[in-house]
Amino acid sequence: MRAPEAAGQRVPKQEQQPASDEVTEVAPGVLRMQLPIQFTGLGHVNMYGLVDRHGLAVVDPGMPGRQSWRAVVAALRRAGFCVGDVHTVVITHSHPDHFGGAARLAREAGAAVVAHADFNVPWLGPAEPDVASLEDGDDIVGTTGMAVSDPGRLRVPWRAPGDAMRPPQLPRSVPGPVLKLAWRLGRRYLQAPTPTRLLTDGAAIRLADRDWFAVHTPGHTADHLCLYDPEHRLLLAGDHVLPTITPHVSGIGCGRDPLRQYLDALETVARLDVGLALPAHGHPFTDLSARTAQIARHHDERLDRLRQIGAADGALTVETFSHALFPPGQWGLMAESEVFAHLEHLRRAGSARARRQHGALVYDLAEEGDRP
Repeated sequence: MRAPEAAGQRVPKQEQQPASDEVTEVAPGVLRMQLPIQFTGLGHVNMYGLVDRHGLAVVDPGMPGRQSWRAVVAALRRAGFCVGDVHTVVITHSHPDHFGGAARLAREAGAAVVAHADFNVPWLGPAEPDVASLEDGDDIVGTTGMAVSDPGRLRVPWRAPGDAMRPPQLPRSVPGPVLKLAWRLGRRYLQAPTPTRLLTDGAAIRLADRDWFAVHTPGHTADHLCLYDPEHRLLLAGDHVLPTITPHVSGIGCGRDPLRQYLDALETVARLDVGLALPAHGHPFTDLSARTAQIARHHDERLDRLRQIGAADGALTVETFSHALFPPGQWGLMAESEVFAHLEHLRRAGSARARRQHGALVYDLAEEGDRP
């Protein structure tokens, strides 16, 4: 048993805890290995090994780079395997702490790469600078909604045209030439793998000597994939459901109402007969339906809080809403993206109006009778 934390000391969330060297068989033929990461406040990513008579499939082999690669090799060795034993690499979604190590692992092992049919890393590809105008009604944001192949053109749907958006976690004072160099190096460093098998919702795949079924769970990303094993009542949950942190719902690149998609996908997995959920961060947990209900309540509370802010302060930009909702240490692209997803959800439900003001989106959440 762990010693109680000192009075006032902040206890890290499960997902923030550092990686352990322990290899655990969490279910028949399923090994949990942890890789260290420093990414958006997380401390580790779970790399699951699905073992069969041919070797093993690996799920989410962590970040790119030499240090992460050494961690992957060491974790496989502790589990009794080597790189050449990996025949399949499964990617749950297009975030670098999940796909970052996949290209090298697949190349060196000669392994297949499996992802959802929508797998896409738009911020490593060509620019798509057009954002649909407000006059298009339900098309404020398109399926990509973000142009990032050149940081000078990087912008997001809720900001004014020409308002360049710096890559996440870089200070606003970074000079333009330095920023562009860092962005180009980042694109070279983050090599997106090319999937050799794409799964659609309900598709079966044979791993660990039994059938797993694809469950498309968009919202965190448009291409998020869970895998369900009905025989052993397991769900490889990726970042769709985490044990103690509420997953980010992205307003960028997730379609026209990512929050609605995410909540619908929560209901989908809650209806599955799951005895053990295997998240990408944090520890495996048993009561999936209770956790999904808790996350859904969190989003209801966030919507209510946005309504309160709008009622008190009137029509506001997405950035201003995010500053009212989040503490200063969390301000930035991720906070704005999540707020945008919630505001768009309210607009599509008829609970908000949006307009362009000086090029930026402004949302009015006042009740119809309260509007001037």
